[in-house]
Amino acid sequence: MLRKFAVIALIGATAVLAAACGPARMSGVQTGGQMAPPDPVRMDPVTAATGYLIGPMDQLDINVFQVPDLTRTVQVDAAGQIILPLIGPLNAAGKTVPQLQEDVAAALRVKYLQSPEVTIYISQYASQRVTVDGSVTAPGVYALQGRTTLIQVIAMAKGTNPIANERRIIIYRTINNQKMGALYDLTAIRAGTLEDPEVYARDVVVVERSGMKSAFQDLRGVMPVFGMFTPLM
Repeated sequence: MLRKFAVIALIGATAVLAAACGPARMSGVQTGGQMAPPDPVRMDPVTAATGYLIGPMDQLDINVFQVPDLTRTVQVDAAGQIILPLIGPLNAAGKTVPQLQEDVAAALRVKYLQSPEVTIYISQYASQRVTVDGSVTAPGVYALQGRTTLIQVIAMAKGTNPIANERRIIIYRTINNQKMGALYDLTAIRAGTLEDPEVYARDVVVVERSGMKSAFQDLRGVMPVFGMFTPLM
């Protein structure tokens, strides 16, 4: 009898714990037979606080206080490097502005300056871009500057046009070399009943046209779950 009560108590405790966690608190939640993939980019706390990651073809304005000869505009090359006087090649891609400022200052401290003050500005964003297509006013490729959500990306494209189906917006994303897609309802996001998802560099956002069969359904062959990334056929 005591063993029976112990089993019942254990089951009850497990149920309470599962309810407390809930689907929203769990990573990789399984919905409709599909496992939600992780976001393509996970920043450490320092990177998340300082923002944008420098990438190839970005243009940087570099200023060294009271050293005009070292002040210049450079472009990050395809390999992710910049070349500076006295320093030579320096890796820039994948770093935040504060990280690169410290790297430049450290390189100058080795031989040339005792306490260099380095300031870097990104004058042209080229690597962190998102494509917006379909039924929007201004389709195109737009630069991302820091955390950007779906509503903000649609605003970059000057909003949806009169023939848009705002309940069917697809985000295409490559995760672990697999092309995936997720369907979103912009109307529900604006109403606050669905979360406004973050959009990442190299995502493609497509606003479908009213009265047309969903391209997402054609690709998947099934009805999608809103906000759930699934592999494309």
